[in-house]
Amino acid sequence: MSVALDATYSVGRNLTGVGVYSREILFGLARAHPEEQFLFCYRSQRFLRSWGDALPGNASRRLLRGIPAGVDLFHSLNQRVDERSRRTIATFHDLFVMTGDYSTPEFRTRFTQQARNAAERSDFIIAVSEFTAGQVESLLGVERSRIRTVHHGVRMPSPAVQPRENLILFVGAIQRRKNIARLVRAFERTPPGWRLALAGPPDGFGAVEELTAVESSSRRADIDVLGYVSTADLAALYNRASIFAFPSLDEGFGMPVLDAMAHGVAVVASNRSALPEVVGDAGVVVDPLDVDALGDALARLAASEEERRGWGARGLRRAAAFTWDAAVERTWKVYEECR
Repeated sequence: MSVALDATYSVGRNLTGVGVYSREILFGLARAHPEEQFLFCYRSQRFLRSWGDALPGNASRRLLRGIPAGVDLFHSLNQRVDERSRRTIATFHDLFVMTGDYSTPEFRTRFTQQARNAAERSDFIIAVSEFTAGQVESLLGVERSRIRTVHHGVRMPSPAVQPRENLILFVGAIQRRKNIARLVRAFERTPPGWRLALAGPPDGFGAVEELTAVESSSRRADIDVLGYVSTADLAALYNRASIFAFPSLDEGFGMPVLDAMAHGVAVVASNRSALPEVVGDAGVVVDPLDVDALGDALARLAASEEERRGWGARGLRRAAAFTWDAAVERTWKVYEECR
């Protein structure tokens, strides 16, 4: 079976969750199925940069214009399908733009139309969580029989050897959806000596308001706004942190939570959207709108190293169940259904 995939988001210096997913699926499929031929397709804005990647021996490169000819199946890795192929699959990561005030009206209109087009033009849809699968069904009117859920995976790191610090870590772009202002107010309830690190670009929708909460905090001296951090520096932060806080208002999956659990960090996360599905019983989930509940959870964990270790161990076991090899295998099974 010859397969073309939209590899556009797999290249770039600062890969997002979609970029990480794209690379894992692209290279994982080629590695798992050496007998098959894969066509990695890149839209014009990333095509030249893609030449910096060495492709697997059973993969070739092409500029993506319309649908590649001469292939059995086309897989859009980021819910965009410009034209229907002979067989088409699209991965949907989230639909929060359609449900909340997390973007401009103009972007919401474009996003919604693109999502509707991708849903209509696809034979099957891969959703990265059951939550996202439900949204694809309810918001886009896709029959459940055409939707398959394939969770993300995680790379389990080597165990940390250095002692953990009195550090609460958040990873993600600074934006309204990530609920930074409430996290800052909740952090103010933690004991003296604890710090909050915000790791992610400070340029998301509504970032100004969220950063204002940081600047006006009574604990401003204990908050580090780090901006984008490299992969190596991020791993170091996960190893240093004692608590990972992720009170996001809406997530299609929530890869930073999985990364934190893989590093053995005690997790406090939102009880909304896909996050309870990812966290399971391996972390503390709270109402992200309830600053008191969030603050109490952080303060309780800050006060008990034993409880933090317990949640960290449960998180490690939970994260080990999410593998990229499994995601690749399940993706291939969807391909086989589409033959």
